[in-house]
Amino acid sequence: DTTVRALHPETVPRVLVSDTVGFIKNLPHGLVASFKSTLDEALEASLLVHVVDASDPGFERQLTVTEEVLDEIGAKGVPRLLVFNKIDRAGDESAQREREAALRAQFPGCIVMSARREADIVKLHEAIAAFFQRDLVEAELFLPWAAQKMRGEVFATCKVLEERADAAGAFLRIRGEPEAVKRLYEQLREGTDDA
Repeated sequence: DTTVRALHPETVPRVLVSDTVGFIKNLPHGLVASFKSTLDEALEASLLVHVVDASDPGFERQLTVTEEVLDEIGAKGVPRLLVFNKIDRAGDESAQREREAALRAQFPGCIVMSARREADIVKLHEAIAAFFQRDLVEAELFLPWAAQKMRGEVFATCKVLEERADAAGAFLRIRGEPEAVKRLYEQLREGTDDA
């Protein structure tokens, strides 16, 4: 079964993580068509985070099978983040550093980590958030006091970078998805036109 959770702590935009742990790994290649509806989630993903056991000597075969299955269902163009977990099982610190260097050389842009180390979890979280924040735009909004009911939506859909107020209302400097910012401007314009 697939589990879906929000990335925590919350990010802007909100990131949902769908966990299909072990699904493809344990799926006989001949049954891919039978499970197409489950695998179709990968087609709708904005980012596939492929977590691989760094301590598994046979990880390359599993990586190849997963790539083949994803290509077969049409997910070849979906952006991917390759994560090697369990680096702490690669031996002592020297062996871990050596294994990490080899993985980074073979798979540029990958993340090498241990889920047992909080700093590594933070690093992964930041990489995922950075992927989704790369297309965000910054804008300034003026919310007249009469339009403060929109405040909740602003905070729910955007990150408020700065806020100041005067007698007429609140000025907000925000960062958000282009569509969300556009929608806020349209709602403000409609509210102003109604007044």
